[in-house]
Amino acid sequence: TSLKMSNFTSETEFLLMGFSDIRELQIFYSFLLGLIYSAGLMGNLLIVIITTFDKRLHTPMYFFLRNLAMLDACYLSITVPQASFNSLVNNRIISVTGCATQVFLVILMAYVEVTLLTVMARDRYVAICHPLHYPVIMSPRVCLQMTITCLLTGLVYSAFHTGYTFRLSFCHSNVVHQFFCDIPSLLRISCSDTFSNKLSLLASALVVGTGCYGFITASYVRIFSAVLKFPVKEDQKKAFSTCIPHISVVSLFVISGIYVYSQPPSDSESLKDIIPSVFYTIIPPFLNPIIYSLRNKQIKDAMGILMKRTIFIRK
Repeated sequence: TSLKMSNFTSETEFLLMGFSDIRELQIFYSFLLGLIYSAGLMGNLLIVIITTFDKRLHTPMYFFLRNLAMLDACYLSITVPQASFNSLVNNRIISVTGCATQVFLVILMAYVEVTLLTVMARDRYVAICHPLHYPVIMSPRVCLQMTITCLLTGLVYSAFHTGYTFRLSFCHSNVVHQFFCDIPSLLRISCSDTFSNKLSLLASALVVGTGCYGFITASYVRIFSAVLKFPVKEDQKKAFSTCIPHISVVSLFVISGIYVYSQPPSDSESLKDIIPSVFYTIIPPFLNPIIYSLRNKQIKDAMGILMKRTIFIRK
Protein backbone atom coordinates (compact mmCIF):
# COMPACT_ATOMS: atom_id res chain seq x y z
CA THR A 1 0.00 0.00 0.00
CA SER A 2 1.96 2.96 -1.26
CA LEU A 3 1.46 6.29 0.46
CA LYS A 4 1.31 9.50 -1.58
CA MET A 5 3.99 11.87 -0.32
CA SER A 6 4.11 15.63 -0.09
CA ASN A 7 7.38 17.62 -0.13
CA PHE A 8 8.21 16.76 3.49
CA THR A 9 8.71 13.50 5.34
CA SER A 10 5.33 12.25 6.54
CA GLU A 11 6.27 8.66 5.69
CA THR A 12 5.13 6.22 8.35
CA GLU A 13 6.06 3.02 6.55
CA PHE A 14 8.10 1.62 3.69
CA LEU A 15 7.45 -1.25 1.31
CA LEU A 16 10.22 -3.81 0.92
CA MET A 17 10.72 -5.81 -2.26
CA GLY A 18 9.48 -9.38 -2.31
CA PHE A 19 11.36 -12.30 -3.83
CA SER A 20 8.43 -13.11 -6.10
CA ASP A 21 4.81 -12.19 -6.84
CA ILE A 22 3.88 -15.84 -7.40
CA ARG A 23 2.38 -17.29 -4.21
CA GLU A 24 3.97 -20.75 -4.57
CA LEU A 25 7.42 -19.18 -5.02
CA GLN A 26 6.85 -16.88 -2.03
CA ILE A 27 6.25 -19.95 0.16
CA PHE A 28 9.27 -21.72 -1.36
CA TYR A 29 11.57 -18.71 -0.70
CA SER A 30 10.20 -18.41 2.83
CA PHE A 31 11.12 -22.01 3.69
CA LEU A 32 14.47 -21.73 1.89
CA LEU A 33 15.38 -18.63 3.91
CA GLY A 34 14.16 -20.36 7.07
CA LEU A 35 16.35 -23.36 6.32
CA ILE A 36 19.43 -21.20 5.62
CA TYR A 37 18.81 -19.20 8.80
CA SER A 38 18.39 -22.31 10.97
CA ALA A 39 21.55 -23.94 9.56
CA GLY A 40 23.57 -20.71 9.87
CA LEU A 41 22.36 -20.07 13.41
CA MET A 42 23.08 -23.64 14.52
CA GLY A 43 26.56 -23.59 12.91
CA ASN A 44 27.55 -20.35 14.61
CA LEU A 45 26.08 -21.36 17.98
CA LEU A 46 27.97 -24.67 17.73
CA ILE A 47 31.24 -22.72 17.30
CA VAL A 48 30.31 -20.61 20.37
CA ILE A 49 29.54 -23.73 22.46
CA ILE A 50 32.70 -25.59 21.41
CA THR A 51 35.05 -22.63 22.00
CA THR A 52 33.39 -21.91 25.37
CA PHE A 53 33.37 -25.39 26.91
CA ASP A 54 36.61 -26.85 25.50
CA LYS A 55 39.35 -25.42 27.75
CA ARG A 56 42.02 -26.20 25.14
CA LEU A 57 40.39 -23.55 22.95
CA HIS A 58 40.60 -20.79 25.57
CA THR A 59 43.21 -18.87 23.55
CA PRO A 60 43.05 -15.42 21.85
CA MET A 61 42.45 -16.98 18.41
CA TYR A 62 39.35 -18.85 19.59
CA PHE A 63 38.20 -15.93 21.73
CA PHE A 64 37.96 -13.86 18.54
CA LEU A 65 36.43 -16.77 16.64
CA ARG A 66 33.74 -17.09 19.33
CA ASN A 67 32.99 -13.37 19.02
CA LEU A 68 32.84 -13.68 15.21
CA ALA A 69 30.37 -16.59 15.50
CA MET A 70 28.13 -14.61 17.89
CA LEU A 71 28.33 -11.63 15.54
CA ASP A 72 27.40 -13.78 12.52
CA ALA A 73 24.43 -15.27 14.39
CA CYS A 74 23.21 -11.70 15.07
CA TYR A 75 23.97 -10.59 11.50
CA LEU A 76 21.76 -13.37 10.09
CA SER A 77 19.01 -12.59 12.63
CA ILE A 78 18.64 -8.95 11.54
CA THR A 79 17.32 -9.59 8.02
CA VAL A 80 16.64 -13.28 7.32
CA PRO A 81 13.81 -14.17 9.79
CA GLN A 82 11.80 -11.09 8.82
CA ALA A 83 12.36 -11.71 5.09
CA SER A 84 11.25 -15.32 5.55
CA PHE A 85 8.13 -14.28 7.50
CA ASN A 86 7.26 -11.47 5.06
CA SER A 87 7.50 -13.90 2.14
CA LEU A 88 5.32 -16.46 3.93
CA VAL A 89 2.50 -14.05 4.84
CA ASN A 90 2.98 -11.90 1.69
CA ASN A 91 3.54 -8.73 3.74
CA ARG A 92 6.11 -6.19 2.56
CA ILE A 93 5.39 -3.33 4.98
CA ILE A 94 8.04 -2.11 7.45
CA SER A 95 7.66 0.91 9.74
CA VAL A 96 10.10 3.82 9.58
CA THR A 97 11.34 2.88 13.07
CA GLY A 98 11.79 -0.75 12.00
CA CYS A 99 13.60 0.39 8.86
CA ALA A 100 15.93 2.70 10.81
CA THR A 101 16.65 -0.09 13.31
CA GLN A 102 17.50 -2.49 10.48
CA VAL A 103 19.81 0.04 8.81
CA PHE A 104 21.58 0.74 12.10
CA LEU A 105 22.09 -2.94 12.94
CA VAL A 106 23.19 -4.03 9.45
CA ILE A 107 25.85 -1.28 9.31
CA LEU A 108 26.95 -2.08 12.88
CA MET A 109 27.33 -5.81 12.14
CA ALA A 110 29.18 -5.22 8.85
CA TYR A 111 31.56 -2.71 10.49
CA VAL A 112 32.30 -4.92 13.51
CA GLU A 113 32.79 -7.95 11.20
CA VAL A 114 35.41 -6.11 9.10
CA THR A 115 37.27 -4.71 12.12
CA LEU A 116 37.11 -8.02 14.02
CA LEU A 117 38.56 -9.87 11.01
CA THR A 118 41.36 -7.26 11.04
CA VAL A 119 42.03 -7.90 14.74
CA MET A 120 42.10 -11.65 13.99
CA ALA A 121 44.79 -11.02 11.35
CA ARG A 122 46.80 -9.15 14.00
CA ASP A 123 46.42 -12.13 16.33
CA ARG A 124 47.76 -14.57 13.68
CA TYR A 125 50.65 -12.20 12.89
CA VAL A 126 51.76 -11.96 16.53
CA ALA A 127 51.27 -15.73 17.12
CA ILE A 128 53.46 -16.71 14.13
CA CYS A 129 55.98 -13.86 13.85
CA HIS A 130 56.44 -13.07 17.58
CA PRO A 131 55.54 -16.31 19.42
CA LEU A 132 57.63 -15.55 22.53
CA HIS A 133 55.83 -12.22 23.10
CA TYR A 134 52.40 -13.59 22.15
CA PRO A 135 51.04 -14.13 25.72
CA VAL A 136 51.96 -10.54 26.65
CA ILE A 137 50.93 -8.75 23.43
CA MET A 138 47.65 -10.70 23.09
CA SER A 139 46.75 -10.95 26.77
CA PRO A 140 43.07 -11.56 27.72
CA ARG A 141 42.76 -7.90 28.74
CA VAL A 142 44.12 -6.66 25.38
CA CYS A 143 41.83 -9.05 23.45
CA LEU A 144 38.80 -7.77 25.37
CA GLN A 145 39.84 -4.12 24.84
CA MET A 146 40.24 -4.64 21.08
CA THR A 147 36.82 -6.34 20.83
CA ILE A 148 35.11 -3.57 22.83
CA THR A 149 36.85 -0.94 20.64
CA CYS A 150 35.47 -2.64 17.51
CA LEU A 151 31.97 -2.54 19.01
CA LEU A 152 32.09 1.04 20.34
CA THR A 153 33.55 2.56 17.14
CA GLY A 154 30.94 0.51 15.23
CA LEU A 155 28.14 2.05 17.29
CA VAL A 156 29.41 5.58 16.49
CA TYR A 157 29.90 4.75 12.78
CA SER A 158 26.45 3.18 12.46
CA ALA A 159 24.65 5.88 14.47
CA PHE A 160 26.16 8.62 12.29
CA HIS A 161 25.15 7.04 8.96
CA THR A 162 21.68 6.03 10.20
CA GLY A 163 20.95 9.51 11.60
CA TYR A 164 22.36 11.22 8.51
CA THR A 165 20.12 9.09 6.26
CA PHE A 166 16.87 9.50 8.19
CA ARG A 167 17.13 13.31 8.30
CA LEU A 168 16.22 13.16 4.59
CA SER A 169 12.73 13.47 3.10
CA PHE A 170 11.27 10.48 1.25
CA CYS A 171 8.64 11.73 -1.17
CA HIS A 172 9.49 10.10 -4.51
CA SER A 173 8.30 6.69 -3.37
CA ASN A 174 8.12 4.54 -0.29
CA VAL A 175 9.20 1.36 -2.12
CA VAL A 176 12.65 0.19 -0.98
CA HIS A 177 14.22 -1.86 -3.80
CA GLN A 178 15.63 -4.42 -1.41
CA PHE A 179 14.41 -7.25 0.84
CA PHE A 180 15.64 -5.26 3.87
CA CYS A 181 16.31 -1.56 4.54
CA ASP A 182 19.73 -0.40 3.40
CA ILE A 183 21.14 3.08 2.81
CA PRO A 184 21.79 2.94 -0.98
CA SER A 185 18.14 1.91 -1.59
CA LEU A 186 16.83 4.66 0.71
CA LEU A 187 18.98 7.34 -0.92
CA ARG A 188 17.45 6.41 -4.29
CA ILE A 189 13.91 7.20 -3.09
CA SER A 190 14.77 10.43 -1.24
CA CYS A 191 13.69 13.78 -2.71
CA SER A 192 16.36 15.62 -0.69
CA ASP A 193 19.88 16.41 -1.90
CA THR A 194 21.77 13.17 -1.18
CA PHE A 195 25.22 14.20 -2.48
CA SER A 196 26.72 14.69 1.00
CA ASN A 197 25.22 11.36 2.12
CA LYS A 198 26.74 9.50 -0.81
CA LEU A 199 30.08 11.23 -0.32
CA SER A 200 30.28 10.51 3.43
CA LEU A 201 29.17 6.91 2.90
CA LEU A 202 31.72 6.32 0.13
CA ALA A 203 34.57 8.08 1.96
CA SER A 204 34.01 6.30 5.28
CA ALA A 205 33.54 2.90 3.58
CA LEU A 206 36.79 3.42 1.62
CA VAL A 207 38.72 4.47 4.75
CA VAL A 208 37.45 1.56 6.85
CA GLY A 209 37.48 -1.02 4.04
CA THR A 210 40.83 -0.06 2.52
CA GLY A 211 42.43 0.44 5.93
CA CYS A 212 41.31 -2.92 7.27
CA TYR A 213 42.00 -4.86 4.08
CA GLY A 214 45.40 -3.20 3.74
CA PHE A 215 46.30 -4.16 7.31
CA ILE A 216 45.12 -7.76 6.76
CA THR A 217 47.09 -8.05 3.51
CA ALA A 218 50.27 -6.63 5.11
CA SER A 219 49.87 -9.02 8.07
CA TYR A 220 49.62 -12.06 5.80
CA VAL A 221 52.55 -11.00 3.62
CA ARG A 222 54.68 -11.00 6.78
CA ILE A 223 53.08 -14.22 8.06
CA PHE A 224 53.74 -16.14 4.84
CA SER A 225 57.32 -14.89 4.56
CA ALA A 226 57.92 -16.04 8.16
CA VAL A 227 56.17 -19.42 7.71
CA LEU A 228 58.13 -20.26 4.55
CA LYS A 229 61.34 -19.89 6.59
CA PHE A 230 60.23 -22.59 9.08
CA PRO A 231 62.70 -25.50 8.79
CA VAL A 232 60.13 -28.19 9.63
CA LYS A 233 57.38 -28.83 7.06
CA GLU A 234 54.97 -29.96 9.81
CA ASP A 235 55.30 -26.54 11.51
CA GLN A 236 54.57 -24.85 8.18
CA LYS A 237 51.46 -26.98 7.73
CA LYS A 238 50.24 -26.22 11.28
CA ALA A 239 50.76 -22.47 10.80
CA PHE A 240 48.94 -22.46 7.46
CA SER A 241 46.04 -24.47 8.93
CA THR A 242 45.29 -21.64 11.39
CA CYS A 243 45.58 -18.94 8.69
CA ILE A 244 43.73 -20.42 5.70
CA PRO A 245 40.24 -20.37 7.32
CA HIS A 246 40.71 -16.71 8.25
CA ILE A 247 41.91 -15.80 4.73
CA SER A 248 38.88 -17.65 3.27
CA VAL A 249 36.46 -15.76 5.53
CA VAL A 250 38.07 -12.37 4.77
CA SER A 251 38.08 -13.07 1.01
CA LEU A 252 34.42 -14.16 1.07
CA PHE A 253 33.35 -11.01 2.91
CA VAL A 254 35.43 -8.63 0.76
CA ILE A 255 34.50 -10.23 -2.59
CA SER A 256 30.79 -10.29 -1.73
CA GLY A 257 30.96 -6.64 -0.56
CA ILE A 258 32.71 -5.51 -3.75
CA TYR A 259 30.18 -7.47 -5.83
CA VAL A 260 27.24 -5.72 -4.14
CA TYR A 261 28.55 -2.16 -4.36
CA SER A 262 29.83 -2.51 -7.92
CA GLN A 263 26.31 -3.30 -9.18
CA PRO A 264 24.67 -0.42 -11.10
CA PRO A 265 21.49 0.94 -9.44
CA SER A 266 18.14 -0.06 -10.91
CA ASP A 267 14.91 1.92 -10.79
CA SER A 268 12.67 -1.03 -11.55
CA GLU A 269 11.63 -3.79 -9.16
CA SER A 270 13.76 -6.75 -10.06
CA LEU A 271 15.19 -9.85 -8.43
CA LYS A 272 18.58 -8.57 -9.64
CA ASP A 273 18.39 -5.93 -6.87
CA ILE A 274 18.03 -8.64 -4.23
CA ILE A 275 20.51 -11.33 -5.31
CA PRO A 276 23.71 -9.28 -4.66
CA SER A 277 22.53 -8.39 -1.14
CA VAL A 278 21.70 -12.03 -0.37
CA PHE A 279 25.27 -12.78 -1.45
CA TYR A 280 26.56 -10.10 0.93
CA THR A 281 24.37 -10.30 4.06
CA ILE A 282 23.49 -14.01 4.21
CA ILE A 283 26.25 -16.07 2.54
CA PRO A 284 29.31 -14.94 4.61
CA PRO A 285 27.75 -15.44 8.11
CA PHE A 286 26.18 -18.71 6.87
CA LEU A 287 29.46 -20.11 5.48
CA ASN A 288 31.90 -18.88 8.16
CA PRO A 289 31.26 -21.72 10.65
CA ILE A 290 31.46 -24.28 7.82
CA ILE A 291 34.82 -22.86 6.68
CA TYR A 292 36.24 -22.93 10.22
CA SER A 293 34.90 -26.37 11.10
CA LEU A 294 36.18 -27.92 7.85
CA ARG A 295 39.63 -26.31 7.78
CA ASN A 296 40.56 -26.17 11.47
CA LYS A 297 41.76 -29.43 13.05
CA GLN A 298 41.28 -28.26 16.66
CA ILE A 299 37.66 -27.27 15.96
CA LYS A 300 37.02 -30.65 14.26
CA ASP A 301 38.61 -32.53 17.19
CA ALA A 302 36.60 -30.52 19.75
CA MET A 303 33.42 -31.14 17.73
CA GLY A 304 34.13 -34.91 17.74
CA ILE A 305 34.63 -34.91 21.53
CA LEU A 306 31.41 -32.92 22.03
CA MET A 307 29.43 -35.37 19.87
CA LYS A 308 30.86 -38.38 21.75
CA ARG A 309 29.92 -36.78 25.09
CA THR A 310 26.39 -36.06 23.81
CA ILE A 311 25.94 -39.68 22.66
CA PHE A 312 27.37 -40.97 25.98
CA ILE A 313 24.96 -38.80 28.03
CA ARG A 314 21.98 -40.03 25.97
CA LYS A 315 22.97 -43.66 26.59
